Amino acid sequence: MALKQARRILCGAAAAGTLLFCTATTATADQTRNDQWPLEAFGAEKIWKIATGKGVTVALIDDGVDATHPDLSGNVLQGKDFVDGDNNASPSGTDHHGTSMAGIIAGHGHGANGADGVKGLAPDAKILPIRDVGDGESPFSASIRYAVDQGASVINISQISSPPTEAGEAAVAYAVQKNVIVVAGTGNDGTGSEQPLYPASYPGAVAVGAVSKTGEIWAKSNYGPNTLLTAPGVGVVSTGGSDSKYNIGDGTSASTAYVSAACALLREKFPDLTAGQIVNRLTKTAGLPDDAKGLKLPDEKYGYGYIQPLAALKQDIPAGPKNGPLTMPAADSSGTGTGKGDATTPPASSSSPDDSSSVSTTTVLALAAGGALLVLVIGALAVRSKNRARRNGPSNPPPGFTPYAQQQPYSNQGVPPNPYQQHPTPPAAPPTQPPPGGSPYRR
Repeated sequence: MALKQARRILCGAAAAGTLLFCTATTATADQTRNDQWPLEAFGAEKIWKIATGKGVTVALIDDGVDATHPDLSGNVLQGKDFVDGDNNASPSGTDHHGTSMAGIIAGHGHGANGADGVKGLAPDAKILPIRDVGDGESPFSASIRYAVDQGASVINISQISSPPTEAGEAAVAYAVQKNVIVVAGTGNDGTGSEQPLYPASYPGAVAVGAVSKTGEIWAKSNYGPNTLLTAPGVGVVSTGGSDSKYNIGDGTSASTAYVSAACALLREKFPDLTAGQIVNRLTKTAGLPDDAKGLKLPDEKYGYGYIQPLAALKQDIPAGPKNGPLTMPAADSSGTGTGKGDATTPPASSSSPDDSSSVSTTTVLALAAGGALLVLVIGALAVRSKNRARRNGPSNPPPGFTPYAQQQPYSNQGVPPNPYQQHPTPPAAPPTQPPPGGSPYRR
């Protein structure tokens, strides 16, 4: 595919290497910070007292990053250009998509105390810019491997490509095996599982959809069984713009960047957790709007719900299995990935008929029958216990926290899990008074 085609901004049909953030209008610096409604919704000031992403490198695979932008200067490392084949990852011409994503993740603002301009959710994280727009036979595979080898612990890909490639799947497998989180957008067509897009649909990737200020799924957010999380993706203000230093737009690109930033915060706070365990904290504290109550999780549109970074940082959550909720890719002995199977599944054992240590078939069947009976007994007791817990409520939950499965993830005081609506972007009507107890993001 020609480069010009690959870089087409997506608001309709998907194409290989399509960027996911659709610019709507521009914004000026004096109003920019106030218009960053996700920061207010997340309770960013409280978050930054716990973590800012310091010491964490987020690789940004996109159309380049303007390292001279006043809200990004000092936070952008030297990267690589896979388009022109050099080490200058600056954008070309009027490209500003990558600069927008960088601002969402690691903008630090400017002016006195950084009070003006765009501030990212992880303002002290470093951005490793990688200019790669998915052109070629194996979109993003080389850039993903480069990001891993350069020490990034989170990779943001706010782009899509289709169809999948073995090299792309192997690259994501390589990243996950190296304990690197790969976050990718689901796309902006409003289509479902009949049209899976990549790299979001590769095993091991964190597929992210977009929600509005109310927490409701954005109408154009693609969905499917691979969707894992959602995040703000409507009316998002960030750095970059053709005629301005700032822009505002909709798309799963922005939601992907917010999830990457949340991962950076968690990697700073919990450096010993694996990639899967970091993602586990986000899924365990994710929220859903009122009309999504009762959904079986993960849902095709919401995944486990919209991210709540403050809860993910504060709550006492067991580390859990190494791979967390990630669907793990397979790996061969070289660690490059084979693209088939489950890397966590051990190979089946075998023995020859004359193996002196083998157990007879009769014995195996007897043991299996006994084991099945034991499982049934334990299962019945577990169901009885679970039903009792549902009637009486959870036993000794963490203070101020109700498990996400009960649809009120970070408040047990009747606060509706719709924090995004508290902070509309002008020229919308003035916000209504928040319900008693405030937003669950700002507890």
